[in-house]
Amino acid sequence: MPDKTFSVKNNVTLAAIQMDVKFGEKDVNISNSLKMIREAAEKGAKLIVLPELCNTGYAFSTSEEAYSLAERVPEGKTVKAWIEIAKELKVYICGGIVELDDDGIRLFNSSVLIGPDGYIGKYRKLHLWNTEKYFFEPGDMGLPVFNTPMGRIGMLICYDMWFPEAFRILALKGADVVCCPVNWVDSRNEEIRKMGTNMAIVNANVNNVFVVAADRFGRERNAYFPGRSIIVDPNGLTCAPVGSHDKEEIVIAEVDLFSSRRLNWSDTNVKIKDRRTDVYELYFK
Repeated sequence: MPDKTFSVKNNVTLAAIQMDVKFGEKDVNISNSLKMIREAAEKGAKLIVLPELCNTGYAFSTSEEAYSLAERVPEGKTVKAWIEIAKELKVYICGGIVELDDDGIRLFNSSVLIGPDGYIGKYRKLHLWNTEKYFFEPGDMGLPVFNTPMGRIGMLICYDMWFPEAFRILALKGADVVCCPVNWVDSRNEEIRKMGTNMAIVNANVNNVFVVAADRFGRERNAYFPGRSIIVDPNGLTCAPVGSHDKEEIVIAEVDLFSSRRLNWSDTNVKIKDRRTDVYELYFK
C-alpha cells in the first residue's frame, strides 16, 4: 500500500461543454463542438465532455430521421472530426452520437472516447429513457472502463445516472472519473430541474469518483433542456460553478484525479470496503 504521507498528484483540467444543438444539422453541430473543444483546450482542459447526441439532436419523430443521422464508429464523420482535433490539441474527448452498428441495422445511443492518439473506445447507453426505446437498442457492451495515461475513465449517458448500480460497477472497476453526456429534460419546477445535478453529486460521493456531466440548453421541438452542466469531486463537492440554464458555456475545473484513489487508502470510512455484500447478495440475483 502506498505511503499515506507521500501525496502523489495527477492534476488534470476537466471541462463540460454546454452547447446548443440544432436538430438534424449535423455539420453545424460538429462545427460548434469543434469550436467549443478548441476554446476549452485554450483554457487548459485535457478531458472534455460533450452532451448526449450532440451532433444530431435528440427529439426524433421517425426511425427514418434517426437512421439518416446515424454513423458507424469510429469511421463516421463526427468521430473523425473529433479524432483530428484531439490529436491536434492533445486532449481527450467524450461525446454522444447516434451509432449505426457494423451490420447497418441497429441503432444505439452511444458515447465515444477519443484521445491524443485517436479512437479509444465507446459505450452504448444501457437504460433507455421514454421514446428512446422506439429508436435505439439497449446497450450490449456492459460498462467498460478505459485505462489512459491520464487515468481510468468510465462513461454513462443521462438516464444511466438514475441507476446506482451503473456508477458502482464503474467504481469497482477502478474508474477515476465518469464522463456523462446528458440531455436532461427541463422543468418549471426548480427542484426537478436540479435533479440531474443532484444525481451527479450523490453518485460522485457514494462511489469516490469524479463526475463530469455535460448537458445542453435550449429548445428542440417540444423538448426543453436546462443546462446546469456540472463537475463534481469524489467527496460530492462541485469543482466549479454549475452551468447556467440559458446559454452556451464551458464549465471547467482543475482537479487532482488521484484524489479519488487516495480516498480508498483510509482504514476507516471507505465506502467500497465498508459495503455489506454478505447482506446485499440476499436481495440481488
